[in-house]
Parts: sequence; C-alpha cells; structure tokens
Amino acid sequence: MQRKSQYIGIMDLKEIGQIIRERRAVLGVNQRTVSELSGVAVNTLVAIERGEGNPQITTLLDILETIGLQFDVKPKVMEYETR
Repeated sequence: MQRKSQYIGIMDLKEIGQIIRERRAVLGVNQRTVSELSGVAVNTLVAIERGEGNPQITTLLDILETIGLQFDVKPKVMEYETR
C-alpha cells in the first residue's frame, strides 16, 4: 500500500483517525491520557481512531488541540479547475 503525504488531502474519518493515532504514537501517549487531557471519553476517542461514528467537530478540535494538531478548512479543487 502506497502511503500518502503526511496530513495532506484528508478525505474521510478513517484518515483523520489514522492521523490522530500516529500523532499519539509520536508523542508517546496512550488513549487514556489524550482522553483525560482533552475531556473526550476514551470510548469516543477509540471510535474516532477507528474511523467510526459521527463525532462533533468540537470533539475533533478538542482532540487535535490536545495532541498539537490543527484543523484547516480550504476550498476544494474541483475537477473542472484542474483542466
């Protein structure tokens, strides 16, 4: 499986969950620690890391802030714009 560039072109919750899991590993913290520091239930964090559920944006932002990541929103390049 070819690996995408780190943190670029995120398209779905599975990829967001993978990024969160990878960042935790880099920081050397477990799910319980991130849960306690972010105020997000550990079961919710586990589900997000698996790409499951439908988390509120505030929940994702709390987790990202805790692990030193940010959420950026920008215009999507439409297919007709690339031709």
